[in-house]
Amino acid sequence: VQRQWEVAERKTRRVAILPLLRSKVPSEPLPTLILEQHRPPLGTNAISYPQWGLSKYAGLIDHGETAETELKEETGLTAASIVESSPVLVPDAGMTRANMKFVVLDVDLDSLSDELPFQNLEDGEYIVWRIVELDELSAVLQDYAKRGFAIDARLSHFAMGWNFSRKFSKK
Repeated sequence: VQRQWEVAERKTRRVAILPLLRSKVPSEPLPTLILEQHRPPLGTNAISYPQWGLSKYAGLIDHGETAETELKEETGLTAASIVESSPVLVPDAGMTRANMKFVVLDVDLDSLSDELPFQNLEDGEYIVWRIVELDELSAVLQDYAKRGFAIDARLSHFAMGWNFSRKFSKK
């Protein structure tokens, strides 16, 4: 049966970055950071991972950027290493050809000082970042949603998965 489909085509690959902020004290809770940024298509501020787009023809690096350089640009934090990098994923295969990767970076929390690191944002970019313990991420996202913020689905899915893993590992 022949059907008509609406398709959106993105010329870039999105890369979502999950920074794990590790302390030298292993008993401390494991935090990450989330970003608050105005998203004009949504008409509101959105809560998400640090992320950026790569040319689909460039593979994993575009204009010399990597997950580590993008994290440094958006937050001022320096990644020590890549913990994990996903294969290419498709977030909405029924609507778009867009694809993405998910990269987990290890960031030395002890390298943070009392002052916020310098962000190297592009003109017109304004990003607020917040450190959140992974165990509290779901509750923090629910609070943002109650206040009218848009929550990135990938971040919400990760928070739900984190909660499920904690819930079922205790049984």
